[in-house]
Amino acid sequence: MIPVRGGRDVRVAVIGAGFSGLGAAIRLREAGFRDVLVLEKAQQLGGTWRENTYPGCACDVPSTLYSYSFTPDAAWSRVFAGQEEIRAYLATTAEQYGLAEVLRCGVVLHGARWDPIAGRWQLATSDGSYSAAVLVMATGPWHVPRPLDVPGLDGFTGPVLHTARWDDRVDLTGKRVSVVGSGASAVQVVPAVTERAAAVNLFQRTPQWVLPKPDLALSPAFHQVVGRLPGARRGLRAAQYALQESFGYAFRHPRVARLLEAGARAHLRLCVPDPQLRQALTPDYRLGCKRLLTSSTYYPALSRPHVRLHPTAVSAVRGNEIIGADGTVAETDVLITATGFRVGELPLARTLYGSGGRSLHDAWGGEPQAYLGTTVSGFPNLFLLLGPNLLGGSTSAITVLEAQLSYLTAALTHLDHTGSRSLEVRPGVQDVHNGSVQTALATTVYNTGGCTSYYLTSSGRNTFAWPWSTSRLTRRLNRFDPAAYVWQPAPAPLPAPRTAQDDGVPAPAHGQQS
Repeated sequence: MIPVRGGRDVRVAVIGAGFSGLGAAIRLREAGFRDVLVLEKAQQLGGTWRENTYPGCACDVPSTLYSYSFTPDAAWSRVFAGQEEIRAYLATTAEQYGLAEVLRCGVVLHGARWDPIAGRWQLATSDGSYSAAVLVMATGPWHVPRPLDVPGLDGFTGPVLHTARWDDRVDLTGKRVSVVGSGASAVQVVPAVTERAAAVNLFQRTPQWVLPKPDLALSPAFHQVVGRLPGARRGLRAAQYALQESFGYAFRHPRVARLLEAGARAHLRLCVPDPQLRQALTPDYRLGCKRLLTSSTYYPALSRPHVRLHPTAVSAVRGNEIIGADGTVAETDVLITATGFRVGELPLARTLYGSGGRSLHDAWGGEPQAYLGTTVSGFPNLFLLLGPNLLGGSTSAITVLEAQLSYLTAALTHLDHTGSRSLEVRPGVQDVHNGSVQTALATTVYNTGGCTSYYLTSSGRNTFAWPWSTSRLTRRLNRFDPAAYVWQPAPAPLPAPRTAQDDGVPAPAHGQQS
């Protein structure tokens, strides 16, 4: 057992201080679990909204849905809030709930191991050893950047920026900029870059379906009206939730998704008059097969005279030249890699060891799975937030997160009420659940849309998406079932040492030597 110094032996350790970690700390403390510690590797809270500072970075879910239900009345400036505004919202929420007393920034978790004798997780960190009865992984799926891996990249003569590792010191004004990638971050960064750069080359391996984004400004007068009308804010949130769920319904029923494709094609025709460019931007797979993208500025940006689309992957870098797989060459001063994240790889899975001594990475064998995306057999008292098979192409991660937090607090409450030391999901329960998930996914556009996406592993297993409605997911997570778990009772206290009185021998009088 790793020795624990004073103040480092806690009931619940939460790893990560983004939306998930901060939300967990708030809900746990409100439920009466005050002995909570949040460890964050960076020097500030914020998670993905701290890391992603590239120009144009914003949420693609309406702000009223992408905020905690228990702190819903932020005066968002736009329908879809930008990165800095979201990061500020998280900082304000943390201050409002007094999280400074439980948050330790600049502490890197190197690994954790379940100690079956102590019935605790032993944590090795950059700040020494910690111990926790319960470990909550709030590291998020959009955490580990996926780098561009092509020959000659190390020899590029200018700055190389990943969208998740942006450097504001690099001035793009008047520069020749190449962008690699066509996903969510590329759709946002390209329009912003075209406003500054002298020339922009976009290397697109796969075209994306893009729907228009109604990103309207929200004035203070709007917020005043909404605030004065009883139930208006709740109604607005419900309406936006219903719209997002309609997309989810289409993704679960591929025939309906064709109606969305018609809208996306119309959006493309209106924004891109050049038929050759329009053809290069038209996908050959079903909408929803990849993450749904929305933008009203991406297509117009690609139609500008100083922007060129290369419908090809990058094959190499040669000095200051970016070489396309089709042989095209783009002379470049600054290279931006909008290549996304290793979504299927939970950070720290290789150094997280469960009751059998196996790492989570080895237990998963490259195909993450969990019970309700939250608990994993063989890993007692471990909870994953936004874990495998919980999200979808349109779901607000915050809605899912809050349902998981209800599940987490219910589980810990049951631990207390039963006097148990640990809970571990039964292997059969986990297997049955994941079997039904995979069966249901087989008919969704996520699996049948004809594309390659981060939803699928190399074997074709979908480890990301939830195949049913969000309301079904929240109902499942709001109903904690103790029978799904094996409960380890707390060890009985050691008997008090026997005394002479216990054996019928009179105790010596005060001051008398025996």
